[in-house]
Amino acid sequence: MPRYLKEPPYTHGNAPKCGVLLINLGTPDAPTARAVRRYLREFLADPRVVEVPRAAWWLILNLFILPFRPKHSARRYAQVWTPDGSPLRMHTERQSRLLTGYLGERIKAPLVVDYAMRYGTPSVPAVLTKLKQQGCDRILIVPLYPQYSASTTATALDAVSATYARMRNQPALRSVRNFHDHPGYIAALAQSVNDYWFKSGRPDKLVMSFHGVPKFSLDKGDPYHCECQATARLLAQALKLSPDRYTVAFQSRFGRAQWLKPYTAEVLKELGRQKTQRVDVVCPGFVADCLETLEEIAIEGKAIFLTAGGQDYHAIPCLNERNDWIHALADIVAANLGGWVGAEPSAAALAQSQARAIALGAKA
Repeated sequence: MPRYLKEPPYTHGNAPKCGVLLINLGTPDAPTARAVRRYLREFLADPRVVEVPRAAWWLILNLFILPFRPKHSARRYAQVWTPDGSPLRMHTERQSRLLTGYLGERIKAPLVVDYAMRYGTPSVPAVLTKLKQQGCDRILIVPLYPQYSASTTATALDAVSATYARMRNQPALRSVRNFHDHPGYIAALAQSVNDYWFKSGRPDKLVMSFHGVPKFSLDKGDPYHCECQATARLLAQALKLSPDRYTVAFQSRFGRAQWLKPYTAEVLKELGRQKTQRVDVVCPGFVADCLETLEEIAIEGKAIFLTAGGQDYHAIPCLNERNDWIHALADIVAANLGGWVGAEPSAAALAQSQARAIALGAKA
């Protein structure tokens, strides 16, 4: 395999063009055991996702997980699959299209918005290559994780860096680290909850459920837990909730290690045992509905709460394609494009640049 990827022809006198790449976690291509196995192999082989000695983990993954887990997971994916395919990919693609329109109204400069999945398709290398072919010489990476974590944001940037390592002509690069406390993001979250409550009434308790990570990541300096708490506090303030009306929990525990607590499943079970009349769950760490929100929270979480004795359970949808969320995302992107967009070279200046290059022997 060549050391470097094939480059598009270099041309002179082109206007600078920015690319914006939204990156989400990923999804299998189909709700089948085969597709889920392929996805899990890539996902669980990432050393940032599972911090276990590689040799031991290779045996566990290939002998005990991949032969059995995909069939079970495929059934879960089948419950939330849509006519348009994976919910996560569908929402992320729609977000990228809407963002293109919103930014086009604000930024009068050549701009391309696209999306990729860290695991699965469309892949980060494939979309970065496409952006280069479209003439992007500046690329802003936007991991769609509000709270920074090594197992999400950092591994998305790892995939970008690995692709850049194989590029001969690298575009300028920037990235968004997080937006857990961005005013527009918090406002969109609060409005989505209030809109839901306006239609369906208010709960006795609001559970803010974030994706879990192993506790040792906090002990080793990962800021994820603190950023989740900050998001929860700001959202509660925006909703004017007293501390007794909401709780923070962490879902999607995997393996036997201790993860961030309290666990969402245990919180829902305890609220059910307390005969709580109504519980609503919102997931402020996800900007698009996916398996973890549509199946784990909306279906499994409901069963846990009702079986334990609860009366009424509501899962509040993620931000998805909400107008206020896309506006907030456009604000985040525009702020991080500062200095890259604005006054662009005139047609005359570009023509002069091309003429000089041709005079020096460049191809027209």
